[in-house]
Amino acid sequence: MSEAPVKARIEILEGEGKGNKIDCLFNPKEYTIEKTVEWTAPQGAGKNTSKLEFKSGKPATMKVELFFDTYEASEKDVSVFTKKIFDLMKVDDTLKDKKSKKGRPAKVLFIWGQNKESRRVVFQSVVQSVSAKYTLFLADGTPVRATLNVTFTQVDDSDAQASQNPSSGGVGGERLWTVQEGETLGLIAYKTLGETSAWRSIAATNHMSDVRRLAAGTVLVIPNA
Repeated sequence: MSEAPVKARIEILEGEGKGNKIDCLFNPKEYTIEKTVEWTAPQGAGKNTSKLEFKSGKPATMKVELFFDTYEASEKDVSVFTKKIFDLMKVDDTLKDKKSKKGRPAKVLFIWGQNKESRRVVFQSVVQSVSAKYTLFLADGTPVRATLNVTFTQVDDSDAQASQNPSSGGVGGERLWTVQEGETLGLIAYKTLGETSAWRSIAATNHMSDVRRLAAGTVLVIPNA
C-alpha cells in the first residue's frame, strides 16, 4: 500500500507566532519559482547598441495556488483556513525592521515533502501577496470552497530553495554547518536532518543554552541522523 502524500505546510519562523504551522488542506498541483537580475544599458550617443552593465539581483519569488474545500467537512466556513494565510501578512510589533524600527510581518517557511527519500521543496520567505477566489457557498452564504494564489518572496541572499549540503569535517562522521544570516535552528534541522523538530538534538550536541540567538557565521556540529 502506497503512503499518503505528505501535506504541504507553512511554518512561521519568528515573532509571536514562531513555530506555528499551517497545513494545506490539499497539496498544490504545481508551483513556480522565478529569479531575475537587473541589467542596464547606458546611453551611448551614436551607437546602435549599448553594452549592458549588471546592476543587481532581484529576490526570488515562488508562486503557488492553494485549494481549500470544507463542504464535506461538517460544512465548516472555509475562511477559517484562508484567514490563516492572509494573517501571514499582518505586522508583528515584536519584530522590528533594522532601518525603519517599525514592526513587520514574520518570515515563513514553505515546506512540501518531508521524507528524506523524496524531493523536498523548502522556501524561506515572506508572504508578498494573497489573492482569494471563493467559488462555492451554502444557502446562508457561508463560503466552503476557495482558491488562493500566494506569492512568497525571498528575504535574504541564502539559497532560496534551501537544498544546501553541510560541509564535512566533524568528528565521528558528524557534519559541520555554517549559519547563514536569517537561519533558525529549526530551519537548519530541516535542511540537515529532514525534520524541524530535530533542532533539540542539534542544540544538545552544541551545548546551546539560548537557541534564539543564532549569529551568522557560527559553526554548528550536526549530529548523525
